[in-house]
Amino acid sequence: MPQTETYNDQVVRLFLLAAAIWGVLGMAIGVFVAAQLAWPALNFDTPWLTFGRLRPDHTFGVIFAFGGSALMGTCYYVAQRTGHTRLALPRLANFTFWGWQLICVLAMVTMPLGLTQSKEYAEPEWLIDLLVAVVWVSFGVVFFATLARRRIKHIYVANWYYGAFIIAVGLLHIVNNIVMPVSLTKSYPVYSGTVDAMVQWWYGHNAVAFFLTAGFLGMMYYFVPRQAQQPLWSYRFSIVNFWALISVYMWAGSHHLMYTALPDWVQSVGMAFSILLLMPSWGSAANGLLTFNGAWKRVASDPAAKFMVIALVFYAAATTEGSLMAVKTVNSLSHYTDWTVAHVHSGAIGWVAMITIGSLYAMAPRALGRPAMHSRRGMEWHFWLHVTGLVMYVASMWTAGVTAGLMWRATDSSGTLIHPFIDSLIAVRPFYLIRFLGGLLIVAGMVVMAWNLWHTAADARARLIKPIPVPIPEPEPRQMPAPVPARA
Repeated sequence: MPQTETYNDQVVRLFLLAAAIWGVLGMAIGVFVAAQLAWPALNFDTPWLTFGRLRPDHTFGVIFAFGGSALMGTCYYVAQRTGHTRLALPRLANFTFWGWQLICVLAMVTMPLGLTQSKEYAEPEWLIDLLVAVVWVSFGVVFFATLARRRIKHIYVANWYYGAFIIAVGLLHIVNNIVMPVSLTKSYPVYSGTVDAMVQWWYGHNAVAFFLTAGFLGMMYYFVPRQAQQPLWSYRFSIVNFWALISVYMWAGSHHLMYTALPDWVQSVGMAFSILLLMPSWGSAANGLLTFNGAWKRVASDPAAKFMVIALVFYAAATTEGSLMAVKTVNSLSHYTDWTVAHVHSGAIGWVAMITIGSLYAMAPRALGRPAMHSRRGMEWHFWLHVTGLVMYVASMWTAGVTAGLMWRATDSSGTLIHPFIDSLIAVRPFYLIRFLGGLLIVAGMVVMAWNLWHTAADARARLIKPIPVPIPEPEPRQMPAPVPARA
């Protein structure tokens, strides 16, 4: 008997819209603070417009508002399709959307006012942190309840990554934000000194590991085969990479604290595990790229596939660079320089943003009941604007970082530093201008994407009250892949 039940894409569409809006806003703030580094007068002597106040708005807006909305929306989308089932607990799912948007608004408003914990990627104060915990647990309940009601016995690997991302981020958030409130807007951590720094970067690096890597690998493992229109290159390899990634990544955070008061053995452990991360990182990147074997013609004609391929290239490059920078001798040159900024944005703009944009372009027409995006030319323009801006950004910051690092360590025969600090700032200023121009191109591309999504959603906006019917297919007679015959 044919199924009349439909997928619940209403909440998916809401997250899609939110991701587009936050992407433009978060990256626009990034461009503004980049301009402040080139032209400091742009803070207008106004406290809430200073770099130190707005920079957390940029990181939160891009990572958690843009990236988080995209992750939650694609997670709900993928769980339904891979399980051939409707999203569980629809009211709770809607709560996660509105709750997450409330969190983002509260964080983005309070941080410029100076109401922060002053912790990287964990700036919001304790009341917002409590709301994050409630929404995140609700998100996990919806996701795992949807998996529990699946009509396909096998749990596809993308859901493994989404599941690990949900559990690990919840654990990291709660442990790192154990505080003693002293007022509605101020709290102090229960950890002190070096212990506080170690816990913070256990959290901070694993926010990168599980939020910015595991979650987006879940996205990649679903949308790359879907866009290539052929199976994943090696399903078994994806499982091996999953277990390697979640086993190793958790212990690499101390590489952020090289040459500090942290015990030397802890720094060495972080360095060792960072080098080990090369294996699962290269494995996932290779698995995604090799999935396009035999389908490279699609990449030439499909802008969404272009975004995905370049994202995988930057994932491999950024993780290789990260492992290299965790080596103590390299870290002595790169630490506190713009090389770190180049590395972070190689991963954030190159890997995270591009796999997200490619996935949103792949998902949007299906979630909105359209055969394709409104403008393929707009997608092409977005790709070239983004890639050009990305290359300008990363190349300029990498050059600025190496330049400053070499100037800081240059000494004469007596061991005296050769260059005053101000000389290094003067030397890197031209690269700050290039970074600003690259950022403008990236934001311009995001505006093009928002315009394209808005027009693609025209039909959906006309019938917001009724869900767009997407029939749930019957389960396949064979639910598990055929076993691979043993070699003689």
